[in-house]
Amino acid sequence: MKRLAQIVLFVVVALLSACSNNKVVRETEPIYTPRYAQGFAIERDKASGELLLCVKNPWQGAEGVEFYSVINHDKPAKRIVAMSSSHSAMLEAIGCSEHLVGISGCRYISSPTICKAIEEGKVVEVGYDSALDFERIKSLQVDAVLLYGVAGEAKVQTNKFNELGIPYIYIGDYLETSPLGKAEWVVAVAYICGLEEQGKEFFKGVEERYNALRNQKHCSAYRPRVMLNLPYRDTWFMPPHNSYMVRLIEDAGGEYILTENGTDAAENENLSTKSTPISLEEALVLAMKADFWINLGQIASKAELCATAPRFAGVDAVKFGRLYNNTKRTNDSRGSDFWESGAVRPDIILEDLIKILHYEAPTDSLYYYKKLGDRS
Repeated sequence: MKRLAQIVLFVVVALLSACSNNKVVRETEPIYTPRYAQGFAIERDKASGELLLCVKNPWQGAEGVEFYSVINHDKPAKRIVAMSSSHSAMLEAIGCSEHLVGISGCRYISSPTICKAIEEGKVVEVGYDSALDFERIKSLQVDAVLLYGVAGEAKVQTNKFNELGIPYIYIGDYLETSPLGKAEWVVAVAYICGLEEQGKEFFKGVEERYNALRNQKHCSAYRPRVMLNLPYRDTWFMPPHNSYMVRLIEDAGGEYILTENGTDAAENENLSTKSTPISLEEALVLAMKADFWINLGQIASKAELCATAPRFAGVDAVKFGRLYNNTKRTNDSRGSDFWESGAVRPDIILEDLIKILHYEAPTDSLYYYKKLGDRS
């Protein structure tokens, strides 16, 4: 009965906080204010004394949306379903991957520890999107489902969770544009699990190492120009200047190639948060000026790239073999550890990029990236 009351309270709080016509007005005091993340805060309700996780605008296009979830230290979440591999990486980072009982997309998981738990039946597949297995999740008697919304609120899922009395929490790490902001969500997950000190300590180590790497002298000297991505049909989508990958490139001492197209990266705060679609002709002009080309989807070799985008075979990055893909740690199902453990280890990604951009590191010295050879 006590557990049911806690679930009902959790769901009611989430529902009331999300409803624009029935907003809950709370007077709170800050307990943990993130230094980099924009999407969450830990607060205390002055009236009730409850510790609250406040999640802000947790899907693309959300404005003025807040979800409040009560953090109960007497009964922290110990049975969790993760709807994203980055969520499972956060649990592993704070030493409680054993709290996982279900994952959406088991075959895409890279962590050896969690893969072993899946093989042993300790973690089960719960489906995804329209094929989500609500009854299985219900049977797992979860304390929390770590949920994310992509292009809007996951109404179908949350309505069903509410109907079944399944508690859920939006985790909006994927929306963060700061690499450290994305990683800082580990603190939010740690509070949910009653392990906030472990979360803070883990993040502190990542933050210190990231900033130390970023502040190295090379980052203010030679700044090689970097091309990103591949075309989708006849359009090339270039990320905005304030995006996650562009910030990593700049922190590694590189220059995002789109600045060569009349856009001033110094005006980052005023730029759009949406990708810029450009034609293949525009992309070719940019690629001709690039020193490096990274993040090439599932491309495994220079030969494959030239076959996929033959017009780009003559650009310097291709001719001189300065092609690096973030697929070194990709499993047989194309699950990428770059987007799994990399979500909480931007310091390792940054170290990879520094090695690539400043002395063209061989694959064996890199963690998430690999240099593409002539043949796969």
